[in-house]
Amino acid sequence: MIYVLMSTYNGEHFLRQQLDSILQQEGVEVHILVRDDGSTDQTLAILAEYRATGKLDYYSGQNLRSARSFMQLLYDAPEADYYAFCDQDDYWMPDKLKVAVDSIKDVGAEQPALYFCQTRLANATLQPLPSVIISPRLTFGEALMYKFIGGCTMVMSRGLVCKMREYHPAYLPMHDVWVYLVAQAIGARIVFDKTPHILYRQHGNNVLGQGDKLVEWKRKFQRFIHPDDAFANLRYRMAVELHKGYGAQLPRENSALLQRFLAGKTSLRTRLLMIADARLRCPVRLTNMLFWLSLLDNKY
Repeated sequence: MIYVLMSTYNGEHFLRQQLDSILQQEGVEVHILVRDDGSTDQTLAILAEYRATGKLDYYSGQNLRSARSFMQLLYDAPEADYYAFCDQDDYWMPDKLKVAVDSIKDVGAEQPALYFCQTRLANATLQPLPSVIISPRLTFGEALMYKFIGGCTMVMSRGLVCKMREYHPAYLPMHDVWVYLVAQAIGARIVFDKTPHILYRQHGNNVLGQGDKLVEWKRKFQRFIHPDDAFANLRYRMAVELHKGYGAQLPRENSALLQRFLAGKTSLRTRLLMIADARLRCPVRLTNMLFWLSLLDNKY
């Protein structure tokens, strides 16, 4: 059994198409759990229609915004072998969940495991767009400094979800980045699939989108120069939460790297060592450079 966890908010335009693509998944048993984050359009009426299939349950709550709404779903979901995050406006290819489960099932559902894949960008009518290709190193050091994962492609084992339920972070700018950081830190089995199994729809109401590289880099520079409160010192604040919740469970090497990452906040020498540390690298040169600048400015 796979529980698909969807957070909705005023999603009436694309919701039916997404739900249909989930219910048409091949080779797996699927149930959908939806948490509505305070919709005022026809989203709840659409969810009521689909509840009649017996494959969907939903509930409403106060507006928590995307990250906390998804994490609340993770905390509330019934027991299952696997769990998948799901946006309200994408389209899943029929093999998405089977490919994911097949790639991590060898370790068993009780062990922490995480799958994610490349996305294929599409416009509002699902016509293909040039996609942003990622080639992650899949290391803990990379996870500390590079925030790249798309929650809409993630499938988690029961073992990993049990770990996520052990600690509720006070600082949570992005649910998917948090889950990935914890998975890397504790040494979970992690699989990245270079083949996309999702059409990641880009439209005017995306919470976070992808696409134009110039826009992407402009956004990164703006956050570096003028970070708002939610993203100021993001890497460090997430590392603090990680240490609070899971510090005692980390393998020795990851624990030592996390300690260095935290110590850098009060030591220029340590931050210079972090710049030279090959473990704190990602494949994107500009991201590395921005990280080094943030270390020099002590705003990482």
